[in-house]
Amino acid sequence: MIPDTSAQDRPLSTTPRPAWRRWLWPAAGAMAALALLGWVVAGWGAGSRSYDASRIRIAQVARGDLVRDISADGKVITANSPTLYAIAGGTVTLKVVAGDVVEKDRELAVIDSPELRSKLVQEESTLASMEAEASRAQLDAQIARLNARKALDQARIDHTAAQRDLERYERAHAGGAVSNNELARAQDELKKADVGLQAAQSDAGLQAQGAVLDARNKRLLADRQQAVVAELRRQVEALTLRAPFDGQVGQVQIAQGTNVTINAPILSVVDLREFEVEIRVPESFARDLAIGVPAQVTSQGRQYPAKVSAVSPEVVDGEVNARLRFDQGRQPPGLRQNQRLSTRIVLDTRKDVLMVERGPFVEQDGGHWAWVVDGRSAQRRPIQTGVSSLGYVEIVSGLREGERIVVSGADQFGDAQRVAIN
Repeated sequence: MIPDTSAQDRPLSTTPRPAWRRWLWPAAGAMAALALLGWVVAGWGAGSRSYDASRIRIAQVARGDLVRDISADGKVITANSPTLYAIAGGTVTLKVVAGDVVEKDRELAVIDSPELRSKLVQEESTLASMEAEASRAQLDAQIARLNARKALDQARIDHTAAQRDLERYERAHAGGAVSNNELARAQDELKKADVGLQAAQSDAGLQAQGAVLDARNKRLLADRQQAVVAELRRQVEALTLRAPFDGQVGQVQIAQGTNVTINAPILSVVDLREFEVEIRVPESFARDLAIGVPAQVTSQGRQYPAKVSAVSPEVVDGEVNARLRFDQGRQPPGLRQNQRLSTRIVLDTRKDVLMVERGPFVEQDGGHWAWVVDGRSAQRRPIQTGVSSLGYVEIVSGLREGERIVVSGADQFGDAQRVAIN
């Protein structure tokens, strides 16, 4: 016989299997399909566009103290560092080199200007001539006054003599010794003397006034020339450049024996007793900066109080220059020009306010809109922002504590009102 597989066969149970077991796997597959469909529908419902979460930055709205401050790296500069210029053209002889410590009024350089010195000599000669003319005018005025006084005195004498003659003629006429013609002649002589006296008095006053005016004009011309000479002497004195204060020679801008032109820079002097810190702050904080606002400067781990001493009126590359001046007697030791220091300016502190991390969303829509994240979607919502610091911005309305918003990357959402975030 040919062997078969009857020896390997086993009888199966004839008990029927429950119906729910036949539908278990089909039901599980249907539920998975429904879940996948719900995920797709949720994605479609979240918005017509979908964006990768790695391309945006999300921050949570929290409540706390908002400190409005400005932190920036500053550069040490001298508060007083004038540059000395040539008052006239000439050859320069340097008396110091860069880095020399100098005292006030010490000679730093001498400019040899023959032209200026020659002009001073000429003007001094002119001044001497004008002084002599002014003195001569005063002498002439005195002579004129004396001559006028002499003429006036002579007129008075003539008037007195004519009056006496008239009196004598009147007495003689009364006695019949003098005729009427002689009496009339005496009367005319008195009138003539009277006119001469009045003219002498007027002439004396005019002569005195004219002499005074001539002398005054000559004196004014001499005084004007004196001012010219004084200015030239000052310029000649300024040919010797002197230290304006105790300090240190900074940059020497010419070589020894250089022939310079007028107003050419020679060298600078640095006042080591007073330094300032120059900082650059963002344009958005410029309106809050004012002279006198307190600040802190960190040097070698220590903080030194300072105040804003100057704010530039112009904006350069979105930043504004400002200067900080240390409080009196609180300057850090060992400062050097162009040294870098950390600075901090505290504008104000707001207690217990809603705030969120600052991001481009503030400038993007002027702080009037924010994308609020809810699960896997973000919706555009109107908000109102308040003051801001370098790191945070105050939320006045439109958001609640604990909500999350897109602070960076929302510019790619365009004009959509709701988007999906994967």
